[in-house]
Amino acid sequence: MYGIKNCDTIKKARKWLDEKGIGYTFHDYKKDGTNEALFQDWLSSLGWEAVINRRGTTWRKLSEEQKSSMDNSSALAVMMENPSIIKRPLLEHEGKRILGFKAEEYESAFK
Repeated sequence: MYGIKNCDTIKKARKWLDEKGIGYTFHDYKKDGTNEALFQDWLSSLGWEAVINRRGTTWRKLSEEQKSSMDNSSALAVMMENPSIIKRPLLEHEGKRILGFKAEEYESAFK
């Protein structure tokens, strides 16, 4: 699981996993750093529209030009500079990637 420790959605996802007794490794972008190759892989497989959180304050702080011209390449640069813009959590499990937290999605993934 990738994200930022103090994020409320991360806390909900981690609590759900803990309550179900499901082991996981947590990578905190702020504490553990970023990984350009990993971010590029996410953008290639999921697309910037899915990976970038367009409802958060980090998105709102971008210029209108940055927002309107966003593509995978510019998204990568923004993600490297400020990983808070990445939708959280990003969970990798058995070759699947789940963005965000919905208990139903996690239930289905961990059957």
